[in-house]
Amino acid sequence: MSYSQYPSSAPEQQKPARSNTNSSNKIVVIALAAALLLSIGYIIYDKSKSKELYAQLQTQFTNVDSARSQLQNEFNDASKKLDDLNGQNLSLQGQLAERNAEIEKKKNEIASILKNKNATAAQLSKAKSLISELNGQIQDLLAQIDQLKQENQTLTTANTSLTTERDNLATEKQKVQEDLAATETAKKNVEDVASTLHASNINIAAINQKGSGKEVNTTTAKRADLLRIAFDVDENRIAPSGTKEMYVIVTAPDGTVMSNGETFTTREEGDKKFTSKVNVNYEQGKRIPVNFDWKQGSKYQTGDYKIEIYHNGYKIGEGTKSLKKGGLFS
Repeated sequence: MSYSQYPSSAPEQQKPARSNTNSSNKIVVIALAAALLLSIGYIIYDKSKSKELYAQLQTQFTNVDSARSQLQNEFNDASKKLDDLNGQNLSLQGQLAERNAEIEKKKNEIASILKNKNATAAQLSKAKSLISELNGQIQDLLAQIDQLKQENQTLTTANTSLTTERDNLATEKQKVQEDLAATETAKKNVEDVASTLHASNINIAAINQKGSGKEVNTTTAKRADLLRIAFDVDENRIAPSGTKEMYVIVTAPDGTVMSNGETFTTREEGDKKFTSKVNVNYEQGKRIPVNFDWKQGSKYQTGDYKIEIYHNGYKIGEGTKSLKKGGLFS
């Protein structure tokens, strides 16, 4: 029967072991819960820090993007100013070719930085510095342009003055030329008139030709066979030596010009018929005697015959010859 006591004591010894196990489990659970809480706390903290970092990065990105946009605008403004300068001052481009090449190099470097979406703050800072230098160079160009404009204005004023003086000189020159031309014309006219020869000692003789060939002067119309006209060409120190054409007009008592119909032009009386053209071999400064005969196919009229001598379009002498009506024994 003693054997039956062992089972009853066995359960009593197991109760303390279960209690220890429960305690251990509680400790583990508590530890796990604490670890979980710590993990959750860390996650919450980390997430909060991540949000804060994200916000900071977003702010930095916005600031960088804004800085890039501002730099791009400044660069665009500087480029436009430079383009305007180049477009309006072609002469400046030639004078500042080296500086333009330097500016173009700087523009290309700035444009390269601004096109880079991943440009760092240092690179953007460099772009800002380059843009500042570019604006400084543009200001230098503007100053030089202003100086060139002032110089150009001075040159324009001087050129205007020179143009006015040139025009005045041209006007004066033209007036002088006109005066010289008028003087030359007047001189030629004077020389022309002064070189016109003059006839003197005009003599007209009616000649009767005998059958024997003997010639005698007559005063009767019916006996006149020809008219012998003689005159002297006076000396002239202006008219050059040479052959001079002289026109002689013989007008009959009835007013008819003895002519074959030919005419010449006078200076004051228009065209006139002439009786004979005489070529005189003139020597400057000498008196030259001239004579020629005029014979008509019909009988001479009674009355006064008028003889006019012309040279150079001017009348240079005239004379008359009267032929009488002959009597029974004349």
